[in-house]
Amino acid sequence: MTMKNGGVAGGRPGGRPSTRGATRTAAQSLSRADRVALGKEARGAAPLEAQGEFRPGKSRDPVGLLLGQADSRVPELVPVRHGRMLVSPFTYFRGAALPMAADLAATPTSGLRVQLCGDAHLSNFGAFASPERQLVFDVNDFDETLPGPFEWDVKRLAASLAVAGRDNDFSDKARRKIVLAAAKGYRKAMHQFAQQPLLDVWYAHLDIEEAIEQFRSQIKTKRFEKAETLMAKAHTRDSTQALGKLTSLVDGRRKIISDPPMIIPVEELFSDVQADSLYDLIGTVLSKYRLTLQSDRRHLLSQFTLEQMARKVVGVGSVGTRAWIALMDAGDGVEPLFLQAKEAQPSVLAEYAGRSQYSNEGERVVAGQHLMQAESDIFLGWTRATGDDGVDRDFYVRQLRDWKASAPIEIMIPSGMAIYARLCGWTLARAHARSGDRIALAAYLGGSKRFDHAIADFAEAYADQNEDDFAALQVAVKDGRAEATTEI
Repeated sequence: MTMKNGGVAGGRPGGRPSTRGATRTAAQSLSRADRVALGKEARGAAPLEAQGEFRPGKSRDPVGLLLGQADSRVPELVPVRHGRMLVSPFTYFRGAALPMAADLAATPTSGLRVQLCGDAHLSNFGAFASPERQLVFDVNDFDETLPGPFEWDVKRLAASLAVAGRDNDFSDKARRKIVLAAAKGYRKAMHQFAQQPLLDVWYAHLDIEEAIEQFRSQIKTKRFEKAETLMAKAHTRDSTQALGKLTSLVDGRRKIISDPPMIIPVEELFSDVQADSLYDLIGTVLSKYRLTLQSDRRHLLSQFTLEQMARKVVGVGSVGTRAWIALMDAGDGVEPLFLQAKEAQPSVLAEYAGRSQYSNEGERVVAGQHLMQAESDIFLGWTRATGDDGVDRDFYVRQLRDWKASAPIEIMIPSGMAIYARLCGWTLARAHARSGDRIALAAYLGGSKRFDHAIADFAEAYADQNEDDFAALQVAVKDGRAEATTEI
């Protein structure tokens, strides 16, 4: 693998420890031997084999949970969300973070807490540019981040691999090998981090281009060339490329192209509001956001002026939350910067892992991202804005595109997905090692393959449940309980 250089709080379901200080490691007060003992003692709360358990509750209502989320979303976009989820069991899984959080809350946990991604499925890992302009691989979605049991992220990743493997018609044996690769990658990496100085863990990152080169002998030539092409394409995905794709010249000025309901300029959304008043309000919101950046980045951003904003539909599970793109420019239309402001609602984990310590949900997302990622977007910040309905909403802000690349899951073959799973496992372990007690975690995981096989058992059991839940949403749409738009 290319690498550059909480304590136990009760394990069985039921308790909801506070998130304040939840990621504090035992290193502050315990010796290394004590931390090893802490990890081994956690097996009493959740034996390694117990990590394979999944028993759906009789009162489960995943559709009800999804419909409950619709109350806080843009009404006309909720059917789009359901339609995207109904494309396949895997797209359903991507949008069903809340039902899975409820399910995970009923599973055995060791009590070893970390900063969770909260939605660590395999499509929420990817490549992007570091501030040093290197292409790095990391977790890239933190809408649900919150402190909680480390197992929850591992199990969501593992289940996503099993579900994606089924969508790709992989055999039972092939799927198990893939999930085992992820679990082993996580376990082995955690042991490596447990032996390293803490600063080395914080400096560690994964150079994706070098990692792919390491796996060259395991990848057929054509597949390797496709991977290289994907990485090369990532280098072109920036604000300049977005300018050509998302805008057109109108009377000599760049304007965002209207494509309802996917992209709608604010002037069309609020046609009854004077444009000057609208942009005065937007300018105030952006000024508040600037204050959350470190000083050099505030200076950099001050060189750009706002040209236009538009609402943009993004993702699968996020559809219906409010997301905006802002076209900025620093040089007569030839130095663009696209920012994305995405609404941050309370984490789906909050009811089950404890409420956030942050009063602003955007700050929660940004703080979690900084804690888990090796390197983050230089424009990552947060703000709060009052909507046209008078409701205050929290947002986090980042660049819309900066060398971003995602693996094409749907065309992966088993060997390729196994390599990808290993990369995800390593990356997730690195993220958890930064916030949790890596020594206790390594001791809990142990040196055998028992944890790996338990996670693989869970993944297949949950993939079965996911198929049933996917069918339940289909029935809900057919019966009129839920509404779905599949044409978009």
